[in-house]
Amino acid sequence: MNHSFAVDSFTAVAVEPIPAGAADGDSVAIVVTTYNHAHFLADALASITRQTRAADDVLVVDDGSTDDPAAVVAQFPGVRLLRTPNRGLAAARNAGIAAIDTRYVVFLDADDVLLPDAVSLSLACMAANPDAAMACGSYRFAGADLTPCSGPVEVRVGPQGHAALLRGNQIGMNAVVLFDREKLVECGSFDPALPRCEDYDAYLRIAARHRIASHRGLVALYRLHGANMSQDAAEMLAWNRRVLDRHRPRDDDPVAMRAWTLGMQAQVAAFANAVWTERGTRGRDKWLQRRRMMAIAPWPTTKAALRQTAIRLLPRPLADTLREFRRRRIAASVGRIDFGDLARIKPVSEGFGFRRGTPVDRFYIERFLTRNAPLVTGAVLEAADDKYSRRFGQGITRQEVLDISPDLPGATIIGDLSKPGVLPADTFDCIILTQTLQYVYELKTAVEQLHQSLRPGGVVLATMPALSPIDTAEWDWHWIFTARVVTRLFGEAFGDENVEVCSEGNAFVATCFLQGVAIEDVGEQWLVPNDPSFPICITVKARRAA
Repeated sequence: MNHSFAVDSFTAVAVEPIPAGAADGDSVAIVVTTYNHAHFLADALASITRQTRAADDVLVVDDGSTDDPAAVVAQFPGVRLLRTPNRGLAAARNAGIAAIDTRYVVFLDADDVLLPDAVSLSLACMAANPDAAMACGSYRFAGADLTPCSGPVEVRVGPQGHAALLRGNQIGMNAVVLFDREKLVECGSFDPALPRCEDYDAYLRIAARHRIASHRGLVALYRLHGANMSQDAAEMLAWNRRVLDRHRPRDDDPVAMRAWTLGMQAQVAAFANAVWTERGTRGRDKWLQRRRMMAIAPWPTTKAALRQTAIRLLPRPLADTLREFRRRRIAASVGRIDFGDLARIKPVSEGFGFRRGTPVDRFYIERFLTRNAPLVTGAVLEAADDKYSRRFGQGITRQEVLDISPDLPGATIIGDLSKPGVLPADTFDCIILTQTLQYVYELKTAVEQLHQSLRPGGVVLATMPALSPIDTAEWDWHWIFTARVVTRLFGEAFGDENVEVCSEGNAFVATCFLQGVAIEDVGEQWLVPNDPSFPICITVKARRAA
């Protein structure tokens, strides 16, 4: 069986294609749009019949063609045909969405084809990335006779999907995308006002609200036949820039604005290069496109011409080697795990991610405190400093700071949390302990002291590390926690009915945290899905019985 890879971030996780019938409930429709492409349609439909995981519904949407797609559809039992007036590609796809009821949908243009594992690989990627809105695979360019004429074009969206798409349409071919239909509709489907780049516009809207997953499996062939809409480089450049103008970020979002600015610049270079490649139109049309691009962007077009001319003057074996080297810089060989920046013994950054930005465990700590902010009131004790009390507190009447060192500025209670008498009894309405208990050896005694120091009805809001780098430089780190041990530890002191414990994290977040990758590197969308098998943070809310 072939293998491919579901890419979560900087690494690739091996997954197998899902065989037919193996994914109950993961129904898939394939919507084929056609406009005067009946001569290509049979190839597209035949590629669907060859799927190793059969589609649950196949619908051809005829966008007001003057040829005869019905005659082609009649050759394929079970394929439905929907005829609409000619309103453009976006409207045709939207009509297809309205006519299906599956969980997922793939859109295939009539002049392209799917490879046999397309549905299976995309479903496997979705299974590895729960709640993602899209799963994107790889494709190859092919000639009019469907003979491949390029290496794999790999989609590398990464965890910062929206920023990546602002830098350019990383996906390129709509047929490589498996959409979650409900999320696509929720984000507005395709805009009929856009005659071109309607898919790019949809990707940007989706990525602004949801996660996008990608895998390295080959799922489609992009047929180049000389009349492709995408081959008009000057026109595509104009519409790409219009779409990016629509999605200009706010000025107070510097990361997105930087990506958008790079995207506006990169579009020019990309399409200038496109008119000097061997693909697409020929003869007078190609010459006219080059003139138009030269008028729009003289220097990028000149550079592209010089680069392509230089490559063509080289002996064919050397030119092919250079092209392959450049491709491999962008896309690793299919069938190999791409460790990328993680192929290292030392982590990407030491110090939990503080050196790069905000450690990923802070996302869970601060979300936990945000949910429980109304409890941070009255007499409050916090370990090490009072930053979270000041940030989340409401109506604090007394603020104490606990630390074991007398040299800490601002500390009002000095001593070991596990020693009796350090904390006053029956005093506090709320105690905040974030990432503290791993340094306390006598855990059971410490939790008992916390219980005794609370007033009846008071709460402890605590977080503890699960999967984590170990800080050995300054403190004596004793413990790593699980949800089960925290439940038992606090339950014995507070009573099981007064304790709420959650584990937070997933495999992707665990990898990031161990490598010192910061929230700013990945964004927050990939931090939300929770997998109890890969916790990096345990949170507990324990209340002293009234």
